[in-house]
Amino acid sequence: MKAQAQTTGLFVFMFIFFIGIGWLIGGFFLGNWILGTLLFLGIAAVMNLVTYFYSHKLILRSHNAEIIEEKDNPQLYNIVKEVAREADIKMPKVAIVPSNTPNAFATGRNEDNAVVAATEGILNILDEEELKGVLSHEVGHIKSRDMLVMSIAATLAGAITIMARLVWFQMFFSRRRINPIFLVVMILAPIGAIIIKLAISRKREFKADKKGAEISKNPKALARALEKLSAENKKNPMKSKSTTTSSLFIVNPFKKSTFVKLFSSHPPTEERVKRLREMAKDFSYL
Repeated sequence: MKAQAQTTGLFVFMFIFFIGIGWLIGGFFLGNWILGTLLFLGIAAVMNLVTYFYSHKLILRSHNAEIIEEKDNPQLYNIVKEVAREADIKMPKVAIVPSNTPNAFATGRNEDNAVVAATEGILNILDEEELKGVLSHEVGHIKSRDMLVMSIAATLAGAITIMARLVWFQMFFSRRRINPIFLVVMILAPIGAIIIKLAISRKREFKADKKGAEISKNPKALARALEKLSAENKKNPMKSKSTTTSSLFIVNPFKKSTFVKLFSSHPPTEERVKRLREMAKDFSYL
């Protein structure tokens, strides 16, 4: 219910934001705020439809992920099958991302469209229990229906960032006087998008850690995996233009500037590990 409310809220926010931008751009560049509003209302409608039905496909394509069958990678496929059974959800599709940076993510609007993706790099540095912990975390996102909310947030952040760049470019070559309100909106919009993505993804990462530990019944293995992944991703960040999808991964796979660190989409690894090790005390067999 909470995930549905957040999804609806994000869709509504996307409509309102684009209508507002259309009103400003229509009045500033087109001289007709009604035309601008209608134009961007149409853009918002198309983006909402595309995000809802195709966001998972776009995300997989942006990272060149390929859907696999059991024969392609029995270990990965069977672990996903095992943790999906433990979580009592439908078997998601499994994909491999051709990257040496060790990481994983889940995407899809619901269980019927869910995909668990792992990079080639993660298969090389984690042992089986650690990999099971990571995949349990991703299945935890599916169980909690996080993927659509996080995909919408990532798409929204990307769209706002691209739009702001285009408007800045237009303003740079325009001889017209710049409206101060318009200027403030263009400065604050990308920051607002980052904050929205941050607020959604941080809380959900803690929740997915907890759910993943419960599914795998091994919080310590997930804690070890997070430490390894965090260290390796800092040394060998992923090279991709799709950095707005960072919140979908179990740890941020991209190189972080000082500004990005202030608005990180993931909670500190140290805090996540601490919570998992506290959880481990409740597992009497560990």
